[in-house]
Amino acid sequence: MGLMDGKRGIVFGVANDRSYAYYCAKQLIEQGAECLFAFLPIGKMEQRVRKTIQKNLGIEEPWLEPCDANSDESLDAIFAKVKEEFGTIDFIVHSIAFADKDYLKFDMFHKTPRGVFTAAMDTSAYTLLAMAQRGMELMPNGGAIINLSYYGGERVAPGYNVMGVAKACLEHTTRYLAYELGDKERNIRVNCISAGPFKTLAGAGVGGMDEMIAHQVRRSSMKRANTGEEVGDTAVYLLSNLSSGVTGETIHVDCGFSILGI
Repeated sequence: MGLMDGKRGIVFGVANDRSYAYYCAKQLIEQGAECLFAFLPIGKMEQRVRKTIQKNLGIEEPWLEPCDANSDESLDAIFAKVKEEFGTIDFIVHSIAFADKDYLKFDMFHKTPRGVFTAAMDTSAYTLLAMAQRGMELMPNGGAIINLSYYGGERVAPGYNVMGVAKACLEHTTRYLAYELGDKERNIRVNCISAGPFKTLAGAGVGGMDEMIAHQVRRSSMKRANTGEEVGDTAVYLLSNLSSGVTGETIHVDCGFSILGI
């Protein structure tokens, strides 16, 4: 018997088997969850995501739909399709972010143009609010929403730059949503996982990513980098009934790196 038996939700952000969204889905499925998947409709992303789900998650015919989270029309369409086919959901995994990689380099934050700044905020933070607006209508019996952040949203991580500012917004958006959606009538919990640096497709574009990972290994309490499975297990906790009294939190899964003062 799994912790997520009988629960269904949408996972946004699986790009390949190195994405945190993938590990969240992997651990959720192992605990009995039914995962629906959204992919960004660009290039060969559909084929890549479908192959990852089929080969690594063992789902031969995954529910997989296009969604550009920067488009209200696209979000409307995918949530309408979920409602039409399933009626309700129990959870949402938000694991998407974007910033122009040309500005994710050392000594480049002060040069960030307005368009780059607003694009990062829209994709990395506002989309959580946009998904919650639509998802809460499919959670008449309550539910849970999680998103993925990084310590660069709390402290300066040179090279993370505008993405760090967007993650700070994402984490505070989590708290405001948790407050408004947590009443007895809605009963929707919203939490954030702040995971250690990871070479995802998006993360690979951050200047100094290899050094960020090496620094965590050197300085973290556990002297190692966290695994994707550990992040996925935390997702299971936050989306299951085990965390029924937890909302508005940012939980660090970084092997104790974030507790250091220096």
